[in-house]
Amino acid sequence: MSGEGTHTGASRGSVSAVGVRAAVLVARFNGDITERLLAGALECLREHGAADDDVDVFRVPGAWELPQAAARILEAGRHHALVALGCVIRGETPHFEYVCDEANRGLGAVARSSRVPVAFGVLTTEDRAQALARAGEGNSAKGNKGYDAALSALQMVALYRSLESR
Repeated sequence: MSGEGTHTGASRGSVSAVGVRAAVLVARFNGDITERLLAGALECLREHGAADDDVDVFRVPGAWELPQAAARILEAGRHHALVALGCVIRGETPHFEYVCDEANRGLGAVARSSRVPVAFGVLTTEDRAQALARAGEGNSAKGNKGYDAALSALQMVALYRSLESR
């Protein structure tokens, strides 16, 4: 998971989203959880200075569709970062492993082939209680992995820019 651990006040102020065009890609499946992740990601971007017009939210049916949508969004060349958000909760069949593995592999492949940072904010949990705990309290950033993924994306944008300026 991007941004492992909880974020601190020091990390919140260390990067800027001013002028950063961000794509936030959200799976609809387990929507009550992914909407919390989205709220956390948007909170992070705004807190770091992103203008509402610089953030595009895209929705896909589920985590399986995240990689293909991420690739298409980045092909358009309009964004400096992409944050992928989803939630897969283990069930009684092997479907969980298939979806998690392919979302992970697919987003990893997109990240490696792109010059734009791709942040992984896909929860893969054993049960709904774990998912809710990782999606934070309401819209608060506390414990919200959507917030953490957006923060990771901003940190990577800053890193990429520093590498380009050397």
